[in-house]
Amino acid sequence: MSFEVFHNVSLLMRRSERPVSALFFGALLLFTHFSVAFASTVETLDWAQCLSEAAGHHPDIRSATESVRQAEAQRDMLKGGMLPYVSATTGVERSGSSASSGSGAWSYGVNASQLLYDGSKTSGQVKSASESIKATKYNQEEVSVSTRYALRTAFVQLLTAQKQVFLAREISAKRKQTLRLIALLYKSGTENIGSLSKAQADLAASEFEVNQAERGLDLARVVLGTQLGRTSFSPISVTGQFTASEQNSSTPDFDRIVRENPARLNLVAQKDAAGYSLQIARSTFIPSVYVTTGFGNSGFSQIFPDRTDWHAGIDVSVPIYQGGSGKAGVAKARAAFNQLTYGEESLCFSIRRSLEQTWKSFRDASDNVSVQKKYLDAASERARIADAQYSAGLVSFNEWTIIEDSLVNAKKSFLNAQSNLLIAEAAWVQAKGGTLETR
Repeated sequence: MSFEVFHNVSLLMRRSERPVSALFFGALLLFTHFSVAFASTVETLDWAQCLSEAAGHHPDIRSATESVRQAEAQRDMLKGGMLPYVSATTGVERSGSSASSGSGAWSYGVNASQLLYDGSKTSGQVKSASESIKATKYNQEEVSVSTRYALRTAFVQLLTAQKQVFLAREISAKRKQTLRLIALLYKSGTENIGSLSKAQADLAASEFEVNQAERGLDLARVVLGTQLGRTSFSPISVTGQFTASEQNSSTPDFDRIVRENPARLNLVAQKDAAGYSLQIARSTFIPSVYVTTGFGNSGFSQIFPDRTDWHAGIDVSVPIYQGGSGKAGVAKARAAFNQLTYGEESLCFSIRRSLEQTWKSFRDASDNVSVQKKYLDAASERARIADAQYSAGLVSFNEWTIIEDSLVNAKKSFLNAQSNLLIAEAAWVQAKGGTLETR
């Protein structure tokens, strides 16, 4: 607790003739101090902090990371088919009847096999799995792209909501001043009841907008909290400027952006994996060759063996008739490859259209900010002149209020234009494939 609070409480108690009242007002003063101190504990985040937190806590990012790990584990499992396979067995058996003491048998064996040739089927599976890993990594980038856009949108909405609350309160304070002035003029007989009613309605509308803006602020805080991956929603605020960091003075290289887009690279990796799957389907008609070896023994009465048997050989498996399943598998794999090939072409068209559209929207939003700023400057100057003219009786109330309303609308339009610029910039970054690592 600060020294000023203690000083004010003690001074109040010394001056009061009624200790109970002094204690009451002292407690009220302390409560007010703690309320203000609590209200000032709102967490403030900048854009870089939001990016870092979302990258480490957002559930979609974590889910995509686990998908990559699954794909890597699947690739490692398939790699095992190219390595030697070794197994060991052992067992003890006892048998007999009521007329004999019975006999026992003990067996053991160690066997190993190694793939020599299967028409590149196993190696193709490993290569296909490696391409699937690339696809999941690019999918992880796509998730990061969409997460960044949602996070940036939520950040801008909270930044705008904070400014809207400030602007709404400013407008409401101005409306209160206007109502007091018109009320005095009405009592003096220089204004009519219509002017007073208009001022009262304007104040009621401004107070509603203050409440509406505050509710919007609460909503924006929760939305940003969810995009950060938080499970508890304490009061937060953001800090930032209503200026775009992306350059829009020169036309970008759309073809390069299309080629490097994560969505396209994801589909390319899927297509390459399908190409290896087609090779695997064709290898169904090719023989498989294994070398096998092993040693062991079984079928003896004594517990420990008296000899060891071994074997070694080459196993060849030749598919003769599969009921047409092999041919159908090749046709299916070829169709899947062709489908992804055409899908990649279609996706490139879609990405190009999205780039062109978001680029146009970004440029339009940037130019609109400049236009709305000029309207705001003009409305501010007109309002300043109209205030002086109305005070001097040179303009009527209707003319004055029209100019005042124009200023209010110009402030709102300028704020909306600034907010739309940042949203359009976020959409442009998303179309380019910007991830959470893109500042």
